Amino acid sequence: MTFRSAAPARRIGMIVPSSSTTMETEIPELLRRQSLQTGDRFTFHSARLRLRQVTPEALLAMNELAIGAVASLCDAEVEALMYACLVSAPIGAASNAPAIEARLVEAARRAAAGSATPPPAIVSSAAALVAALHSLGAERIALVAPCRKELTAQIAAAIAGQGIEVVQTHSHGLVDNAAIGRLDTEELLAIAGEIDLAGADALVLSACMQMPSLDILDDVEQALGLPVISAATASTHLLLERLGIEPRIERAGWLLRSRRQHATRPQALAA
Repeated sequence: MTFRSAAPARRIGMIVPSSSTTMETEIPELLRRQSLQTGDRFTFHSARLRLRQVTPEALLAMNELAIGAVASLCDAEVEALMYACLVSAPIGAASNAPAIEARLVEAARRAAAGSATPPPAIVSSAAALVAALHSLGAERIALVAPCRKELTAQIAAAIAGQGIEVVQTHSHGLVDNAAIGRLDTEELLAIAGEIDLAGADALVLSACMQMPSLDILDDVEQALGLPVISAATASTHLLLERLGIEPRIERAGWLLRSRRQHATRPQALAA
């Protein structure tokens, strides 16, 4: 009997806030569904950064710690690295997300210097969200976030700075990051039904890697008839793009379906 060895698993590094409980469940679940369709295999390797309260001061401090976390994950020779705190990127300036990603890229380059392993591809959830919206062709969106209104406004301003108008927002007003991870998706389902989507091309149902939404995202999309994404699905989309893998993920919204299914995209963005 001849045994065929499986292709090596793709190593995914994740920089995670210490109080986060959702990213390390939703991202592996999305990639598990990808594996079922394509046979691609993934392993996950996390570095945790201290964060308990979602405040500007705590978020800025976490951004500084992220640089050191890149080096530690590069020691694990990860192929791609996700920085999973969307709300931390706009803090301080509306255009801060590209600057943070550039610092992470440079940190990865330095950490990999002299190694036979190339630096990992960097995926930040903030940049991934904007890239996903551009991929959808969305020009006007509605957005749901778990944080206080002033932080939601900064997220909206950062997105607007990339040429996408945010026509409606909803803020839960939470500061405790662990509490965000305990939010009931049924409540989120109710909010999606109440938010004003007039003129919106897409809905960002969870503008936070910590706010759970995967279980209902596809149902909301089918009910509303327009693309519905989350920070997690957007980050997964960009991750697969950086790895050169076509998304083929079921029940996670139109964004992550295979290209051959895109002819049946939601009506709001249909040609």
